[in-house]
Amino acid sequence: MNLIFDWIFSQYDGIPTHIVVLELISVVFALLSVWYSKRENILVYPTGIVGTGIAAYILLYWGLLGDMLINAYYFVMSIVGWYMWTRKVDDTHFVPITRTTYKEKTWSVLLFVGTLVFVSIIYFLADRFNVWTAYVDTVTTAIFFVGMWLMAKKKLENWIYWIVGDVITVPLYAYKGLIFSALLYFLLTIIAIYGYKAWKKNLGKSPQTLLK
Repeated sequence: MNLIFDWIFSQYDGIPTHIVVLELISVVFALLSVWYSKRENILVYPTGIVGTGIAAYILLYWGLLGDMLINAYYFVMSIVGWYMWTRKVDDTHFVPITRTTYKEKTWSVLLFVGTLVFVSIIYFLADRFNVWTAYVDTVTTAIFFVGMWLMAKKKLENWIYWIVGDVITVPLYAYKGLIFSALLYFLLTIIAIYGYKAWKKNLGKSPQTLLK
């Protein structure tokens, strides 16, 4: 066990203490956010705002532009999602979980391609396409952009995007040396699987409370 902890913390040699502490705080809030999302609890958004705000700063420090853009986008979409989830269909019921329509699937594809092109241009201008991880980073960014958009609209399929993106991100972050974040995404993958099952069970149901 000591060897495992020694290996984990050896990845942070030479890294400022405040960056390590901020990463741990971000991990905790990210876990809380996904857990609340699984429960269809409105606290998914305030916890997400804190977690993604900190994560954006950390990733900018590391120079991981694609990942930083993901979290900056999460921050904005958390505000949008907070508003959309609190809309009511009548006096006592909030917006229900639904499946994506054909039109929304089309927009999902367009958002994926548009994000892929946008992030690729940024990486090219910043001369970041000098390592293979940059190419993977652009793909995961596009995947998560679509996932966050669908989550804000309370679409069941958002979990599929989270699962795929998380599975790719675990080894990617481990390779980059962000061990705590890699462990986070491993846990997020598990939560996302259960989140999909929970949302599918509540499909079409209009909740009377958003604090569960």
